[in-house]
Amino acid sequence: MLALSSDIAFTPTVKAIQTARGSRDIYARMEASGGFRTAIDERLIAMLAEANSAYLGTATADGQPYIQHRGGPRGFIRPVGEHTLGFADYTGNRQYVSTGNLIDNPKAFLFLMDYARRARIKIWGTARFTDDPALIDALMPGDYRAKPEAALLFDIEAWDINCPQHIPQKFDADQVAGALAERDAEIDRLNAEIARLKGTDA
Repeated sequence: MLALSSDIAFTPTVKAIQTARGSRDIYARMEASGGFRTAIDERLIAMLAEANSAYLGTATADGQPYIQHRGGPRGFIRPVGEHTLGFADYTGNRQYVSTGNLIDNPKAFLFLMDYARRARIKIWGTARFTDDPALIDALMPGDYRAKPEAALLFDIEAWDINCPQHIPQKFDADQVAGALAERDAEIDRLNAEIARLKGTDA
């Protein structure tokens, strides 16, 4: 059992390195306030509602790491309890590496990057796949063209939001299209107003 939620990342070796390199006091103050968050709150819900991409980290029984991308429409990762997230798992290349890893070693990690807002979320916990049809149906985004094969449930042990340093700002195609549509609508409105004013002057 962890003494602090942040101990999931800050092992004794990590803390020794922080001490040697001068950052331990900063993180000790964070730990004094309770460490990393453990429950799903409104801030995490809001960030997940905008997420359309995530990376799921798992490891084999002997610790060989593996990372796999998961995506879907915005909000495809959903809270299913105070400490649990879930999403539908679609049929893909059928290698089942993450599936097998989680059977042997349930420890898992979710990493989400929001390039537009220059924010990243790190989530530690344990995960499992389920073929419960009711849960799969509940987590499957409506009108999304994919075939669900299972659902993943991720039990959160700790989560944290990093600072925006060194995150390049990028926008998804749908965000750019929306901004351009707003610009074009404003141009049309201004052109119509110019034409109306010219007609009045005439």
